[in-house]
Amino acid sequence: MLNRRLVLAAGLAASLASGFAMVAGPAFAQGAATPAQKLPVVASFSILGDFVKQVGGDRVAVTTIVGPNGDAHVYQPTPADAKAVAAAKVVFVNGLGFEGWLDRLIKASGTKAPIVVATKGITPRTGFVDHDEDEKPKGKDKDKHDHAKEEGGHDHGGIDPHAWQSIANAKVYVANVRDGLIAADPDGRDTYTANAAAYTAKLDALETEVKAALARIPAEQRRIITSHDAFGYFGEAYGVVLVAPEGVSTESEASAKDVARIIRQIKAQKIPAVFVENITDPRLMQRIAKETSAKVGGTLYSDALSDDKGPASTYIDMMHSNVRELSAALAS
Repeated sequence: MLNRRLVLAAGLAASLASGFAMVAGPAFAQGAATPAQKLPVVASFSILGDFVKQVGGDRVAVTTIVGPNGDAHVYQPTPADAKAVAAAKVVFVNGLGFEGWLDRLIKASGTKAPIVVATKGITPRTGFVDHDEDEKPKGKDKDKHDHAKEEGGHDHGGIDPHAWQSIANAKVYVANVRDGLIAADPDGRDTYTANAAAYTAKLDALETEVKAALARIPAEQRRIITSHDAFGYFGEAYGVVLVAPEGVSTESEASAKDVARIIRQIKAQKIPAVFVENITDPRLMQRIAKETSAKVGGTLYSDALSDDKGPASTYIDMMHSNVRELSAALAS
């Protein structure tokens, strides 16, 4: 494991040595960008990248590390990521342990850019259980599990990092992004302030729509099971019980024992619908649905947006898509 990390760090460092001048170049050597010279910024994953684009507008050029339909829990940084971070004037991250690979990437890049934690000021959900930890595997499977942890895998230390699933929290993200951009580019203060205010108004309208749509579903029907425990903030905010399969994470393939446990869980808790997510293999939920009376809902977007051709290419579109899928499966 140590050798692997040394090789990765060496590779990133070598890449930076050869490519930094081209990426960072003299164009940004004089400080904050002008409207004709966009500020280079990095966002750690696609949902956060959308917030930065909404607030930054035409003044920023955003590079997203983990792109559409990507799983940030198991992501491994590349030399290209290190170049982007090295060239950035500000780096936006989720925090709360979401990006387990982040410290390695920052160190390898050598960046001096400020790191803005977009969840600053949010009270996180605690008691969050990493489902890998519910039942630790043995033997070779244990080695794979431990390797994932050491490489920055899906281990959040009891803190739920998926705070963006609450629209109220999304507004905090937007405010933190605004402040981070203003600090990096003071000349753009008026633009960033106006963009953030306009986008926050859209989020206010979105929250009203989401609450109204879900209120039309009988309370006893608002129970689903998803393939990944990423909707706790959503459930608390909007009165939906979202249950993740016990013992399963995005990093591991469910065993026959896992599937049997999930089936018992669905029957015991009378879960009316099961949903897959865009970052997970849909076969698990399809298999489970065949052996229970639960409906198979559509795709929910949890940790990543869709690509431009999908139904969830922005945060607002993502929330609309998720609520449509939930309503279609639960309202009937």
